[in-house]
Parts: sequence; C-alpha cells; structure tokens
Amino acid sequence: MSLTTEVRPAHRFDEARLRDYLATRLDGIGATLGVRQFAVGQSNPTFLIESGSRRYVLRKKPPGVLLPSAHLIEREYRILTALKHSAVPVPDALLFCDDAGVIGTAFYVMAHVEGRVVPNPAMPGFSSSERAAIYDSMNATLAALHDVDWRALGLADFGKPAGYIARQIALWTRQYDSAKRDVIPAMDQLIERLPRAMPQGEETTIAHGDFRLGNLILHPREPSVVAVLDWELSTLGHPLSDLAYNCLGYHLAAGEAISPGLVGLDLDALGIPREADYLARYTRRRGKEPIARWPFYVAFALFRFASIVQGVHDRALKGNASAENAMAYGAAVPRLAETACRLLDEL
Repeated sequence: MSLTTEVRPAHRFDEARLRDYLATRLDGIGATLGVRQFAVGQSNPTFLIESGSRRYVLRKKPPGVLLPSAHLIEREYRILTALKHSAVPVPDALLFCDDAGVIGTAFYVMAHVEGRVVPNPAMPGFSSSERAAIYDSMNATLAALHDVDWRALGLADFGKPAGYIARQIALWTRQYDSAKRDVIPAMDQLIERLPRAMPQGEETTIAHGDFRLGNLILHPREPSVVAVLDWELSTLGHPLSDLAYNCLGYHLAAGEAISPGLVGLDLDALGIPREADYLARYTRRRGKEPIARWPFYVAFALFRFASIVQGVHDRALKGNASAENAMAYGAAVPRLAETACRLLDEL
C-alpha cells in the first residue's frame, strides 16, 4: 500500500498560496510544489511536501467544527522542539503557522525522516529476529521518553503534574459524550467503574498519549526506531498510561478491522515478546518495581482508544475525517469497551 494518496477533497487547500508562504521560510522551495496526503492517520491531516529534491512533512488541523481540546498541533510543535536534543528521536520541527489565511487552518512543517512505518503490530513481512529487535527498540524508546527531565526542557507548564488519570477519564468522557451517536452500555459502565478502580500513587513524566508501532518511523534497513511521530495528545502524565496504550495490541484480535492486534497469533514464532516480558523489560530499563494492578491501566487505555474512535466516527459522519475508512470505526467502540470491562473484572 502506498503511504500517500492524492489530497482528499475535504482536505484540499490553496497549494500555490502555501508555496508562496514556504518559499521565504524554508530552504529549497522552488517554483513548483508537490503535495500528497499520507494515507494513514485519523486525526490531523498530514501531507508530504516536495519541491525539487527537498521533502518536508506538513501537519494541519482538520477542517470543520472540532471537539474541545482536540487537534492541538501547537502542542505537537512545542514538544518536538523541546525534545530535539534529548535521547528521544523526533523529526526536526521547522516552522509553525497560526495564520488560517494561508491554508485554512493552523499548521506546522517538520523535516521528512526516511524510514518505514508499520501500523500492524504483527509486522508481516519481517523476520522473527527483526520483530524482536524492533519491539526492543520500541520499548527502549518509550523508557527513554519517560526518563526525560521535563523540567530541564522547560516543560513544567506542559500539563498538570498530578491527577493525570482522573483528569483523563473526565476528559475522554466529555469527548465521548460530545461525539456519541447511540447509547453503548459498556462505555457507560466504564465511565462509572474506572474512577473507582484507580490505583493509588502516581508518577509524572512526559506522556506521548498515542505511543504505538504505527506512530514510529523505523530505520530504512535496520531494526530500530529513528523517530516518534504524532505528539498531538502529549502532556505531563502517568507513564503507565503510555505503556498500556503501547500494549493494546496484546488485547486486540489480529483481525480487528480498525487496529489489528496480536490476539490469536503465535508470538513466540513471530519473535514478538509476550506482554509480561515486554513489561519486565520496561521496568528494568527504568529501575522500577513490577507493575501492580496492570489490568486497570489497559482498561483505561482501551477506554481512551474507544473515545478517540468514537470521535473519528463522528467526524466521518460530518464529512471531515482524515482517513477514508473512518466510517468503519463506529462498530469498534462496543468491542473495545467490552474488552475493557472484562479487564476490570480481573481486579
């Protein structure tokens, strides 16, 4: 599958105006500008910008009326800038534009990073040794992010340092309520049960908010992570929320239409670590104790994912979703919520 497509009708903008704007701000922008839309992604439309031999990536807010606190690309730009000289690999953020008169919404431009994007956690087409190395590199990258000294990077005001999970439950409840079309009993159960099931104690780190294989760029040839993408949901938060979201594949069926998982596959044969081993590597890297009440964090991650998915479905019905398969997302919300409820039953 090609990574890019023609710009979708709902996301078209004045490419000549963009060229004029970029020509005085970026190196290598010539008389012509090629614009292609990346096929993956459901949130902020993302475009490959080419002029001569130079390639850039542009991310913008989607058109139309947006949910509160969603599509905050200015936060993406800020975190990319802050992490530039950290141990976390990120693309170089080059410019931010908040003038909606240029292409209709705010946007930013970052350097194009050569590499591979693999949305499916089963990684078809890779060898077992490659999968094992890539999973380990992904694990190390997440641990490195959570070990970043966010205060030293000037991010003390990037989020509130306490009460993250409680606020997130409230936030994603509001987002879900804003986007829901029908009553989904399992989601109502989660909204009622999650606050009562929260573990005691918390740690504050930078939380990516959507850390998964599909948001990483892999080296073009080597089994390693060279860049972390899609920082829209990043904030200061609980690191185990990131880890649980990263582990959602262990709780989703391999045939899940909107986000293929690993359930039903032979992980040992594939070279993919089992969830318990993956968690153990992470805690060892960070010098932490084994994780207590892990099912809660996964249930919470599933709830967040379900709320995001409901938002995608809602945007599809309104005609401004970023990806073409967004209409299929509505049927997935009950499945995600029911899986989360079963996990809470284990506590």
